[in-house]
Amino acid sequence: MNQRETEIMLELCNTLTRKLEVFQPAEDRKVKMYTCGPSTYQRPHIGNYRTFLFEDVLQRYLEYLGFKVSRLVTLTNIEDKAVDYAEVAGVSVDELTDRNEAIFFKDFELLRIKPPDYSVRASTIIDPAVKLIQMLMEKGIAYKYTHEGAENIYYDPLKFKGFGKLAHLNMRKWPKQKRRFHLDTYQGSPWNRGDFVLWRGCRKNDKVCWDTDIGRGRPAWNIQDAAMVTEHLGFQIDVACGGVDNLVRHHDYTIAVAEAVSGKPFANYWLHGGHLCVDGEKMSKSKGNVLYPEDLTEKGYSGEHIRFFLIYGRYRQKQNFTWENLAQTSQKLDALKQAVAALQKTETEGSTPAGKRAAERLVSVFETHMNNDLDLKSAFDAVQSAVGKLEALRQKQKLGKQDAKAAVDGLRKVDQVLQVIF
Repeated sequence: MNQRETEIMLELCNTLTRKLEVFQPAEDRKVKMYTCGPSTYQRPHIGNYRTFLFEDVLQRYLEYLGFKVSRLVTLTNIEDKAVDYAEVAGVSVDELTDRNEAIFFKDFELLRIKPPDYSVRASTIIDPAVKLIQMLMEKGIAYKYTHEGAENIYYDPLKFKGFGKLAHLNMRKWPKQKRRFHLDTYQGSPWNRGDFVLWRGCRKNDKVCWDTDIGRGRPAWNIQDAAMVTEHLGFQIDVACGGVDNLVRHHDYTIAVAEAVSGKPFANYWLHGGHLCVDGEKMSKSKGNVLYPEDLTEKGYSGEHIRFFLIYGRYRQKQNFTWENLAQTSQKLDALKQAVAALQKTETEGSTPAGKRAAERLVSVFETHMNNDLDLKSAFDAVQSAVGKLEALRQKQKLGKQDAKAAVDGLRKVDQVLQVIF
């Protein structure tokens, strides 16, 4: 490790410990990263993309620092909602989810989100899911129970020490009476204080089923991510990410499955992004305020404008979309791009002390703020301020071509993470 690498101390706010911690992967310079992808029964909206973008920024900044990142994105293409939506639409589950998955990755291109090393469909990990369930049953943590004619398999959270540690659940409030929750997902934010389903046994008219060693059925959503991640990245990873809504049930279920099988910590760092609101209200179809990327591009905004709007803030905090806010951030980005274009037209020869200092500062201020839990807003503002000082020197002919080139080179490096300037 060179001197520069030892000086850079990236600190991330770990949801698990609720502390700001220096990032250190288990294996030197290599990072295993799992990010929750979409449930592909419907297409993602810009609120979903805010989460995918903060994860993209994290990956790109880790690579900027010299880490080699192996990233897995989960694709939930079999679940109750996918089956129900396909039935209503009169298409197969595969047809429905494949179409939405194609839109998802097309939007990745528009928003300059880096394709993951592994994009794994839930339908491809039936056997790994079955093996995990079998091991949980052997340990006495999972059990079979017949519900409405289907032989399901459930996980008893009281059999796993430390259940709910990510969401910091108060397990003393757990009901003493046995309760079971049979669906893949539930609406809203209340916790299901009871046993959760791992395997959905098929009933007579069910269309999405597999024949396995534990019966005919399909893996419930609650086991899918654990199966996808452990199959491709192993039982121990460095970073797990998702939206803040994943703190209700989902990620603690994934921890409970993986750690009960392996006996080892699943992920050392957990990061969760805040919601995107629209005019102060949570984005939802029922309110009619859901926006997709093309709703913005049709009004003249570019993919870079949309990306910048969604990353320009503290990723853990809520963000509010209004057309006025989008216009303002777009103008801010355009102003920086214009200033960068002007720097590239510097005519004064050589270098000046002031120009050299200003050019050198550009990258260092970016790193300082990014190392503070990916404070991209402050990082961008500092870069823009540094460029403004360079432009002021250029107008006074106190900026040489050498300094301008160094500044533009620094900006190109910074834009490896931002992906909005060039």
